[in-house]
Amino acid sequence: MLASLIYLIIYVVVVGLVIWLLRFLIDINPLGEPFRRVANIAVVVIGVLIMIMLLLNFVGKHLMA
Repeated sequence: MLASLIYLIIYVVVVGLVIWLLRFLIDINPLGEPFRRVANIAVVVIGVLIMIMLLLNFVGKHLMA
């Protein structure tokens, strides 16, 4: 249980850093405002879905089995 909690924390940190990096790269690119907003929303939604999947796998309810 402790090992899986440590892995979960590592996965959450890595996913959080990747999401932050993607949002940063979207913000520094010279995109138009509607495209930048849509890209940011898409990155956040995908990140939240990944976090939910990780948490569900941690409690034993496999979402993608």
